[in-house]
This record gives sequence, structure tokens and C-alpha cells, in this order.
Amino acid sequence: MSPLDYLEYSLGRLLSSNRGRDSKLWTNTAAFADAPEVLTVTCPEIGPSNSVMPVEYGAFGKSRFPAIEWKVSPTAPAATADEIKQYIVLIEDPDAPLPLVPIHGLFYAIPDTKTTITADDLALDTDTKAASRPGEKYLRGGFRLGKNIRGTIYGAPRPPLGHGPHRYFYQVVALNDKLNVDKLSPVATKTELENAIKSKIVGYGVWVGVFERKWE
Repeated sequence: MSPLDYLEYSLGRLLSSNRGRDSKLWTNTAAFADAPEVLTVTCPEIGPSNSVMPVEYGAFGKSRFPAIEWKVSPTAPAATADEIKQYIVLIEDPDAPLPLVPIHGLFYAIPDTKTTITADDLALDTDTKAASRPGEKYLRGGFRLGKNIRGTIYGAPRPPLGHGPHRYFYQVVALNDKLNVDKLSPVATKTELENAIKSKIVGYGVWVGVFERKWE
């Protein structure tokens, strides 16, 4: 371990109780107050929600994206599937010792026919004609890239050393209408999307992965 690791570990231990900003997660905000949990989100390669993510999924491993998939829950109203026209996926960590909840991934304008995201989907599609404005980021999965805390496509888990387990919420939001992407920034922000989805939310679903960096 380097001196910087010792420093990070000391700070992580000191701030270990600074966590749990669940109320600031996107699907816990006022915009979703009346939105039902109509989607079942799973990650077959890791396990059920709240499973521990292996080291290769972390920023100091291979930064591997956990393939997620979703479907309309059996308990959702019968017409739910017909209502859905598009999806948004937002990944947040409420356990970061920060005043905000950092965004690790934001993907939007996901077609209603697509109900899974894998690592292959997250490569930039430089050949598509869908990205018609300068600065737009279109991905091979057939959807658009939004802004995250690191300015990358996806920020793998990187909790502070010694801070304890962090929960990463992979939130999938179903919309009843397509987004007008021309009214958004080329790489849209969470705030822009919050305004754009008003009156469009059908419901949501969440899968949670847990990651920790221990002193070893």
C-alpha cells in the first residue's frame, strides 16, 4: 500500500458513517411520488438485488458493466406494457461521502423494444446518423449517452478505501412518450431529463449492486 492508500483509508474510516442519502436517489424524488414500481430489473451474471459485485466490476478491476435486463412486473396493471414508449437508465451511489448523489451512468432515449443493456451496448457508435448535432453521443445499443460525474460513458464503482460497502442503484424508468432530444443538450443532464419526463413516467424498477474496497 502506498502513502496515498493509507491516507484514503484513514479518511474512509473517518467518514464511514457519512452515507445513506437514499432520499436523493432519482426514483425517490418528488417526480416519482406517484410512480409505481412496475418493472423487475435483474442482473443474471451477478445475482439478485443487493448482491455483492465481484472485483472485476470495480474501477480498479476491469470496470466491467453488469449486464442488466428488465421486464414489466407480473403485478403491474395489464396495460402497462402497451403504455411504454421509451426508457431511461440512471445509476447512482447514495453512499458516497458527498453532499450529492453521484451519477455513474445515464442513458436515455432507449427504445421500448430494448429491455437489456450490456457492455457491448455502451461503445460509442461513430457511424450512426442519429447523432445529428455536434457533441451528441450515440451508443451502439441504439440510445444516447447522458452526463455522469466522470464525464465518461460509465463510471465503475470506486468507493473510498475503508469506507464500507456502497450500494449502486441501477434505476430503469419507463416513459409513455418519446423524449424530444432536440430540446436537450447534446449530452443531456439529469436535471434536463427530470424536466423532460414530467407527465411521462409510467413507472420504474431498480437493481442494486454492492461494492466495497477493503484494506487487504
